[in-house]
Amino acid sequence: MTVIAVVKKAGQVAIASDTLVTFGDTRLPNRFENNTKVFKVDTPHGVSHVGMAGTVAHFPVLRKALGALPKDQVRLSSREEVFDTFTRLHPLLKETFFLQTKEDDNDPYESSQFTVVIANSSGIYGVYSYREVFEFKEFWSIGSGRSFALGAMHASWAGAKTAREVALAGVNAACEFDKNSSAPVEVSTVKLKGSA
Repeated sequence: MTVIAVVKKAGQVAIASDTLVTFGDTRLPNRFENNTKVFKVDTPHGVSHVGMAGTVAHFPVLRKALGALPKDQVRLSSREEVFDTFTRLHPLLKETFFLQTKEDDNDPYESSQFTVVIANSSGIYGVYSYREVFEFKEFWSIGSGRSFALGAMHASWAGAKTAREVALAGVNAACEFDKNSSAPVEVSTVKLKGSA
């Protein structure tokens, strides 16, 4: 799996990730392939950084699907915009990329089968399989290393001066303790809209 952390603090937004890919019991470290788990998406309101946890197949599919939507329909600057964008994306995932939408016989909705975090100048967001969207106030993490990351970010929050510091604390902790996460760590930061 993976670990990706998003943080909003002191006028800054950060997103950090590990760079390990696993296939069952096999590890594919960054040394053997560029395993970047966060990609940039140009939107009408600026650049968004998108990270995802789940099967490796999701990474190229989500990048291509977001790129296939008209640019003016890819809006990620509020909880509602994220929801609308991922709702528009779902039929494309099914029809063009052959997404299997069923997780369980009692599913309330078709599943998009992934977990995503988004960081941009408007804040930090999470999208889950039924297109549930959350706007986080401080920090969050996804992937198999999320428990370690959340604990480390909680512990470092008060003493850290920047969002970058908190995100790095989270991902570094996951790389230390989660068997499916490994360095090097990649981190990107953007200035929060409206901050001095």
